[in-house]
Amino acid sequence: QVQLVESGGGLVQAGGSLRLSCVASGDIFSITEMGWYRQAPGKQRELVAVITDEGSPNYAESVKGRFAISRDNAKNTVYLQMNSLTSEDTAVYYCNVHGLLDFNDGFGLWGQGTQVTVSS
Repeated sequence: QVQLVESGGGLVQAGGSLRLSCVASGDIFSITEMGWYRQAPGKQRELVAVITDEGSPNYAESVKGRFAISRDNAKNTVYLQMNSLTSEDTAVYYCNVHGLLDFNDGFGLWGQGTQVTVSS
């Protein structure tokens, strides 16, 4: 069984920074794509950033130049460095990980979510 544990959310003033972490654990053969999504109150969940197993990132337009996604394959961990935060970034942030349990069985999993609140 694979589990995701997120950490790093919290309350920060506008213009500040936070770093989110998500660790995948369990009987994992390999991890392919890792990413972060967010959901603000009354809105749909949206992509923030994803990173491939080769380290190639993609970002939502709204966070380009402010957020940076990275991963440590040895630790099965994905990070999201968030800088120049604004109130528009306030949301619950969810980690999303895809991978293989063995040669035949894949998995896709969501983290439990971590609240990020930016005060203006």
